[in-house]
Amino acid sequence: MTTYPAASELDHLDDVAVLQHLEAANRSMSGDLLRDPVTLARGLESTYRMRPHLRVIGEALADVGRGLCPRLMIFTPPQVGKSTTVAEWFPFWWLCLYSMDRVAVTSYGDDLALRRGKTIRGYVEEYGEEYDLHMKPGSGAMQDWEVTRGGGVRSVSVGKGLTGFDVNLLIIDDPHKDRADAESEASRRALHDWYSSTALKRLQPDRNAVVGIQTRWHPDDWAGRRLADEGRIEEGGRWRVIHLPAIADPKFGPDPLGRAAGEPLPHPKIPTRNRRALKAWWADMKRTSIVRDWHSLAQGDPQPAEGALVSDELLRMLRDTTSKVEPQKIAVAIDPSGGGRDVAGIVGGFLGDDQRVWITHDRSAAMSSADWSTAACLLAHETNAAIIFVEWNFGRDMCELAIRTSWETLQREGRIPADVLMPQIAPVRAKQGKLLRAEPVAQQMVQDRVRLRGVFTDMEREWATWMPSDPDSPGRIDASCILVYGLIPEANKGAIVHAPLPTSPTSSASRQPSPSAGPYARRIAK
Repeated sequence: MTTYPAASELDHLDDVAVLQHLEAANRSMSGDLLRDPVTLARGLESTYRMRPHLRVIGEALADVGRGLCPRLMIFTPPQVGKSTTVAEWFPFWWLCLYSMDRVAVTSYGDDLALRRGKTIRGYVEEYGEEYDLHMKPGSGAMQDWEVTRGGGVRSVSVGKGLTGFDVNLLIIDDPHKDRADAESEASRRALHDWYSSTALKRLQPDRNAVVGIQTRWHPDDWAGRRLADEGRIEEGGRWRVIHLPAIADPKFGPDPLGRAAGEPLPHPKIPTRNRRALKAWWADMKRTSIVRDWHSLAQGDPQPAEGALVSDELLRMLRDTTSKVEPQKIAVAIDPSGGGRDVAGIVGGFLGDDQRVWITHDRSAAMSSADWSTAACLLAHETNAAIIFVEWNFGRDMCELAIRTSWETLQREGRIPADVLMPQIAPVRAKQGKLLRAEPVAQQMVQDRVRLRGVFTDMEREWATWMPSDPDSPGRIDASCILVYGLIPEANKGAIVHAPLPTSPTSSASRQPSPSAGPYARRIAK
């Protein structure tokens, strides 16, 4: 920390000595700001808002600058300050330390890359003198400029512009324009080829680093291919990954901020202590995003669409909160996998007088047997369910015992009135094998025998991304299958037709709905 001389210490000094003391203090303060890019940004720019996740990012970038981790990826939701920090302040910080180095800032488009280059140049012109950093006379191009000591910045779109330019620091800032670009095999191939054949070949042997920040649109996007080819540091690979999802999730490993599951990510424009506002902000993003976009944009968890049993579009069509329907049998279904490791599926719904299954609740979460049985009992009481379906195949007796114990405990605690009878516990003998179990329910969705009484983002994501080749199916899928089998037993009978299901309504033009098919099935068949 910088320590300024007290006024009494300067009283006996002449003006020249006082000036020397003050200049030394200013130099020391300027040096303190170079601890990491975030400290520098906060010290020089009054509008830069410090947040805990930016501190984590800043420290990781400082490690890159010190040569401790020359390959770094950062995944966060949009608009949380990562690009400003990584693609603008970090190059300026790097030049303050290594003014002879060359920095390349690349992005999906020339305009975005040029904007980054202009911003970095502005920092050099406004703050560079403190660090003996000066623009080279005649260096007028905004996308390619130099400082007097030989270093400089070139800012270009990915795929071009680096030939003949030596690179010490390469920044990849959102290399994919959008989902369509990332899902184009030709675009991905061109990007991978450019990175391998052009970008990496410009790195210098004396000092080099690569930092990537992006939205994870596709499993084989720029970051996905690098991780597949070179691996993560903790797995013996090359890349350090700072993964900061909007909502903390144990599936991604230890959270860099130490957040518990379900905790929100800070935001530069929301006070960190205002957890209610943070949760509301991310909840609104989740509510207004399609399932795949939420998991890509906010969670950094790209999900493939090809080969899934049902499509995002079909699931959106099945949402129905306005139709009037009278429940005939209300039920809760449980997939008791869990033990605190996997998601225990707890789904509620009813069979309507229209002979459809309506899914009304999803209380699935990672929890222990005591927790999932309690959650299931509370949901059954809340919905006035007459029956709790459990899977016959695995742990039937254990499941029944856990439910009965939890119901008695909740009544003793007064959370369920003592005069309320426990619902019937009914086992469902589902077909062996995940595909044999899930495919008939997917068919029921196509035939408009299942509807969603609302938006169930996590459940829809599982249905729209689970592949028949996956060794396991998620708890929400299993629980919703058990619910459908319990309420429509005929769905679990007879032979299963293994015809490929449509991945979008337009791909099923040749399908002819049965006379009893509902409007959704008829729309799909058009």
